[in-house]
Amino acid sequence: MLNKRLEKALNAQIRIEAESSQVYLSMASWAEIKGLEGIAQFMYKHSDEERMHMLKLVKFVNERGGHAIVSDLNAPKNDFGDFQSMFKELLEHEIFVSQSINDLVHISLEEKDYATHNFLQWYVAEQIEEEALARTILDKINLIGNDKGGLYLFDRDVQQIAVESAAGEPGA
Repeated sequence: MLNKRLEKALNAQIRIEAESSQVYLSMASWAEIKGLEGIAQFMYKHSDEERMHMLKLVKFVNERGGHAIVSDLNAPKNDFGDFQSMFKELLEHEIFVSQSINDLVHISLEEKDYATHNFLQWYVAEQIEEEALARTILDKINLIGNDKGGLYLFDRDVQQIAVESAAGEPGA
């Protein structure tokens, strides 16, 4: 049974995951209208992933006797200036999500809720991967600078990352 403090914190994370999905969706739409199909595909895929992260939390809260709350969301921005800035924002957002997950883990330990602590370890590992991927992408962006040919190849590389990771998902 979840205590109220942890239930409230998990519901806050549900909102963060839902807003993350919206952030990625907005980035996907922006990239798509800029002709960056690979980046758009990557972002659409990540938007879906974030929604699945949210649903996993919803089910966990409800299964543990809590009540998962679907709340209102803050609207994401719609313009990112350039793709370099967008990916910098993506990394900053993932760092924010990682800190939020770490805070949840801390609360689960304070409350001696080891089932929740165990459940959250998946999110801890996921965030390590998300941050590493964002950093790798930023490293590639820094390599190409303002080279248009490099942008074309980068867009195709990111599209391949989206295809490869989708192929590795269960049920894919």
